[in-house]
Amino acid sequence: MNNNDPIFKRKLELVAALRWSERLGLSEGICNHYSAVHPTDTDLFLLNPQGIHWSEVQVSDILTVDVDGNVVQGKHTIEPSAFYIHSRIHLNNTSAVCVLHTHMPHATALCCIEEGRLEWCSQNALRYYGDVAYDREFNGVANANEEGDRLATALGNKRVIFLEHHGVIVTGSCIAHAFDDLYYLERTCELQLKAMSSGRQLKIISDEMAEATSNEIKLVCREQSISHMEAICRILIAEDPGLVE
Repeated sequence: MNNNDPIFKRKLELVAALRWSERLGLSEGICNHYSAVHPTDTDLFLLNPQGIHWSEVQVSDILTVDVDGNVVQGKHTIEPSAFYIHSRIHLNNTSAVCVLHTHMPHATALCCIEEGRLEWCSQNALRYYGDVAYDREFNGVANANEEGDRLATALGNKRVIFLEHHGVIVTGSCIAHAFDDLYYLERTCELQLKAMSSGRQLKIISDEMAEATSNEIKLVCREQSISHMEAICRILIAEDPGLVE
């Protein structure tokens, strides 16, 4: 494939996000799923296949899927819940170009606490200020369009949603932005849980300062997230040139 091809680039970034997530311990077996809207046909989206471990996924493994669940291009099958979650969010939220769903441990731990939520107690947390939703209704495995629509509605126009008893979904206007948010979300949740484990009360940042700082962080992070993804791609290709096959 041509490295200047936008389809190849988007598939490569999806592979990089999957492989790097596995390296950081954010994956779970061969479960969980990442997707991105097709760069030249918004009626299609790209998705990692069922049964492929994130550490071994290659560009050629990425599926191209339509809104009815048909594999338009690819040699593997779709994991059902992946289709129902991702297709409905892409359909209902045009700003969600990339949708990342994981059961990453520290963020998911907050989903297992009564009224668990992200607290504005650290600088990194503030990048999500005003942009987090919570689904407080655990409804089992997503196995129908109706459940995907329910999750999409709960997410609304937010970038992040915590799914009670389940995990998290992070969305973004591109793969680099979404992955950077996913990475820092897990670090933020880890820090919060460590602070909570001390038994001391969390020190919450004022709404005024949180909003001002959040706006500053967003200006910087949009550019840094692109550099973050580019660096990950360089490292992974240097280690395993075969991933672009």
